[in-house]
Amino acid sequence: MKQPPKSLRAGLCLLGLALAWATPTAAQTPPAQPASAATTCPSLDEDPARLHGLWQLALWLPDGSEAAPVSTGALLFERHPDYPGSVRGNLKRSTEGHDVLALVAGDVSEGVFNLDESSDGVLMDAVWTGTPQDCGQLIRGTRRPAEGRASGVPVLQFSLHKTPSTR
Repeated sequence: MKQPPKSLRAGLCLLGLALAWATPTAAQTPPAQPASAATTCPSLDEDPARLHGLWQLALWLPDGSEAAPVSTGALLFERHPDYPGSVRGNLKRSTEGHDVLALVAGDVSEGVFNLDESSDGVLMDAVWTGTPQDCGQLIRGTRRPAEGRASGVPVLQFSLHKTPSTR
């Protein structure tokens, strides 16, 4: 590709500099947003569709650490067909020695994430309660065995991270 003569390139460069210098600063810089506008996002109770999609899961013991989970996996949430504003989906996680598959259903109400877990779709195995964070892209909380379920199953801490492809 043939380049313009050196004198024309220099003139174009000077024209660009002159335009940049002559343009008021306000036209070059977008107006500053108030701090609250930059950090405001709809809550998950206001926009439950933001729960839909794939979430990565980590579970760890209360005296443990998220960096050393006892179980990892994923949850896939979709709109609940019977309850507007709620989700249902599937859970798959690995624990030492085996994989766990379960059905889940839940919602966010008054800023609290609630989820029921069932391995057979009839009886509840565990209840999850958490707090959405990071503009709804992260949920942290506690997974407890459901009332009347097997004793000896530990209470676990959890984190759910929304996967980038489903944000």
